[in-house]
Amino acid sequence: MKRFCKRFSKVAGVSALSIAMITACGDPPEDPTEEEADTEAGAEVEDEAEEETDEENDNGEVDGDWEPENDVEYIAPADAGGGWDTLIRTTAQVIENEDLAPVNFAPQNVPGSGGAVAWAEIAGHAGEDQPLFAASPPIILVPLTETSEYDHTDFTPVANLITDYSIVLVDPESEFESINDVFEAIEEDPGAVSVGGGSAAGSMDHIAFAGAAAEYGVDAADVNYVPFSGGGEAMTNLLGGHVDVVVTGVGESTGQVESGELQPLAYSAEESIDGLDEAGAETFVDAGIDYTFDIWRGIMGPPDMSEEAVAYYEEMYADMIETDEWEEQAEDLGWIDNYQPSEEFDVFLDEQYELFEDVLTDIGLVE
Repeated sequence: MKRFCKRFSKVAGVSALSIAMITACGDPPEDPTEEEADTEAGAEVEDEAEEETDEENDNGEVDGDWEPENDVEYIAPADAGGGWDTLIRTTAQVIENEDLAPVNFAPQNVPGSGGAVAWAEIAGHAGEDQPLFAASPPIILVPLTETSEYDHTDFTPVANLITDYSIVLVDPESEFESINDVFEAIEEDPGAVSVGGGSAAGSMDHIAFAGAAAEYGVDAADVNYVPFSGGGEAMTNLLGGHVDVVVTGVGESTGQVESGELQPLAYSAEESIDGLDEAGAETFVDAGIDYTFDIWRGIMGPPDMSEEAVAYYEEMYADMIETDEWEEQAEDLGWIDNYQPSEEFDVFLDEQYELFEDVLTDIGLVE
């Protein structure tokens, strides 16, 4: 306001000088009407407001008018049926049904190398505001085992959304009736038990199982882990008898567990989940194994996304998790809301990097 007053005084001074000059040459002009004066003052205020807005934008503050103009490419870095795929398709459905964005979020699967194929493609969109993609521990774990040249620091955190848990599944006709049976068999003959997972060796499913095995007393290096390109493919191979055990996310196995196609043995939550206990599973802790493992899942974007886009998307996701439809979907999938906006998610990712680096070192997967 002080700057406006100075500017207005300067304009008034020039006007006064002009009037004095005209008066010296002839009759003085008529005084402006009250309406004209109000109009001039209003125009002055409007100009000043526009200038201040421009300055705010120049100073790096976020423009609240930004929104996507084209359909958003929405990537699950794995085959259909896994945790990333479930998150992408569920959030896309809620965003559309709740009319949270002016464009469609178009799910697509880009499988390969535990996520590395998709990450390489997304990294090529530096400076753009899409595609967006589902992220979880493999964005940290896969690069730690040197199977991807890109890690979490190469992308833009948008929002963390949920926490899921790992679950160990077998065929209902399996000889294994508990997680302790599985670990005992691995102890006796490591090569005799094949453990399938929907992420690369050294990645999320692998270390979730290997960590529990190590806590039980099994050498983590003795786990015969068989990687697949997603939890869906891993469970299909279990149903086909190609592996003996599968470790995946609770959320992505809900349908198979509820239908009775697969038998859950143990899961990595700290506290019991009624539906899983009713299906015959137990927490690792209840099985006498002091072990828990959280699977966080969120959304990230290309390198160097605009601040305006990040602000738009993180607010959209914050609104999404408050909807009734999201609450119903999350409950059905066994997800726990764990929303973090971009900056908080960024700090969390760095903390996870340090944690996973220590875990991989402890179980001998990283030197």
